[in-house]
Amino acid sequence: MIWRIGVLTVLLGVGLVLALRWWTDRQYGPLIYSPEDVPSRRVAIVFGASVLPDGRLSTVLADRVQTGVDLYHAGKVEKLLMTGDNRSVDYNEPAAMRAYARSRGVPAEDIVLDYAGQRTYDSCYRAIHIFGVTDAILVSQSFHLDRALFIAHRLGLDAVAASADHHEYAGIRYFWWRELLATALAWWEVSVSHPDLIMGEPLPIFPETHTPDHVHHNA
Repeated sequence: MIWRIGVLTVLLGVGLVLALRWWTDRQYGPLIYSPEDVPSRRVAIVFGASVLPDGRLSTVLADRVQTGVDLYHAGKVEKLLMTGDNRSVDYNEPAAMRAYARSRGVPAEDIVLDYAGQRTYDSCYRAIHIFGVTDAILVSQSFHLDRALFIAHRLGLDAVAASADHHEYAGIRYFWWRELLATALAWWEVSVSHPDLIMGEPLPIFPETHTPDHVHHNA
């Protein structure tokens, strides 16, 4: 009897995770565009990913930053917010992202760095509360963008997304399975736990921008 309850609990849990992912895909998939077709916004939020030991961007990250660069040169955005992990002096995703964008013609004054964007939730929350972003194009691969859009909208950010799918990525099945669990965690965080984040003084990207106070924030 006990094992049956255990099996039923596991099946219900798996079903819930799949249902959450299905709903998120259905709800936010229509907001994902090609870089050519995405509606204009003032800011593109470019999400970080792995930087290789030699300092080069991983293929996933290079495609994200290149997409942001393309949006900038196409006049779709005015600023690029590079958000990623700076866990140590030897590992700095935002700085590597900036160097890539600078080498491709984006002026330094139009690149903003968020060194504490360790997770998607952190990046979206800090974009609103630290950098004063109210609307944005989210830039990442399509496997990530449904969840990113869900988090952004639940936090109060008016966001659309540009897909950075320019290659066939190694480990894509791993990314898909990870997104199942990450989507469930995102639901928990925006609805229940509201995790504490690394914060600081507001640094609005545009001088006339004030950090919004209407969005959900931590207890």
